[in-house]
Amino acid sequence: MAIKLSDHFTYGKLLRFTLPSIIMMIFTSVYSVVDGLFVSNLVGENALSAVNIIFPVSMIFSAAGFMLGSGGSAVVARTMGENKPQLANRYFSMIVLVVLGLGTVFSIGGALFIKPIAQLAGASELLMDDCIVYGRVLLGGSAVFMLQVSLQVFFVTAELPKMGLFFSLAAGATNIIMDYVLIGPMGMGIAGAAWGTVLSYAVGGLLPLLYFLKPPKGALRLCPTRLYWRELKNACANGSSELMSNLSASVVSILFNLQLMAIIGEAGVAAYSVMMYIDFAFAAVFLGFSMGSGPIVSFHFGADNRKELNNVFRKSFAVIALASLAMVVLSELLAQPLASAFVGYSPELLELTVHGFRLFALSYFFVGFGIYGSAFFTALCNGPVSALISFLRTFLFRGGMVLLLPLVLDLDGIWLAVVVADGIGAAVALGLTWKYRTRYHYL
Repeated sequence: MAIKLSDHFTYGKLLRFTLPSIIMMIFTSVYSVVDGLFVSNLVGENALSAVNIIFPVSMIFSAAGFMLGSGGSAVVARTMGENKPQLANRYFSMIVLVVLGLGTVFSIGGALFIKPIAQLAGASELLMDDCIVYGRVLLGGSAVFMLQVSLQVFFVTAELPKMGLFFSLAAGATNIIMDYVLIGPMGMGIAGAAWGTVLSYAVGGLLPLLYFLKPPKGALRLCPTRLYWRELKNACANGSSELMSNLSASVVSILFNLQLMAIIGEAGVAAYSVMMYIDFAFAAVFLGFSMGSGPIVSFHFGADNRKELNNVFRKSFAVIALASLAMVVLSELLAQPLASAFVGYSPELLELTVHGFRLFALSYFFVGFGIYGSAFFTALCNGPVSALISFLRTFLFRGGMVLLLPLVLDLDGIWLAVVVADGIGAAVALGLTWKYRTRYHYL
């Protein structure tokens, strides 16, 4: 039987409802991971570094999609909880149109100005040509990527998480197949990696768009609409944490690359690239759970069901705590084989990567609480608190630590920067969660 947002959630029902979103986010991370595997093994170490230079830029461009998807989902789910389904559909349709418009502007701008963008991102002369080739295609696909990331959230709100998972699996499979074909047999090199990724974006963004145009099988469908300025403003405010998180993470990734280029050179950027690929998959568990549980929180907040809000919060907190412990254990055990899949051809680079990741992975004790804390306040339509958690964790703390710790610990300071930053970020998230408990009655 289908699980509804209005249901009472046991642990089993909560995990079943959020599991498609978790898997969906893992497969979304496949884009960069697959690019890294094929580029590293078939093109080379410098091409891998070029991919890592450009990818944070693509995440900056897509940040508006994350913002409108997450923030808009909270607005739409709350409206559904208020028993206004037609209005919810109009809000949903408006947000999709805004995403398409912004994405088109970003696609054109990214393709036209790729060289100065690559320079600002820290590309060296050795990496510049690869950065331009990869970036022109990847950034040119920003519109479909933004569409994909925003619609992923709305599948959960529409009570269709499994359908969202289906499209994510299709997109991930497209990326794997096209990367192999374009980089391998067709010999397109780093350009093939970019085209494979953009084609998978199209599968994950355009096909869901067509799905929502059909007569509804879930709670949402696209319909005639107009600009609802107040609700658009609320969606942007609610999703400001996701905007801040993606912008900050991208800027901080660029800072990491700049620091690594200064301390150890292109090899350090390549090692960090591998860590980020692994991190995308591990962090996707927390992101997926937060995405999947967010509409539940928004619905019961809109319905003023304090008992169920309390129930969902307590169970979610317990899930995050257990997942955090499991992540640390798994990452420490799997560091060697995972790194070998990317850079096993170079013993020196492999040793550097494994050592760095085993330090970096200690951050999984903390990162889940920061991610969930921010998403929880987004679901409660409290954008400022959500944005504050994201800004402090992803920009101020991570950015500050990556600049400060290498002064004391040299290269290890870069790997440990995230650990220290996320530890402080988790403390802030937990403190704010405790502070606002009486306002929202989740405790």
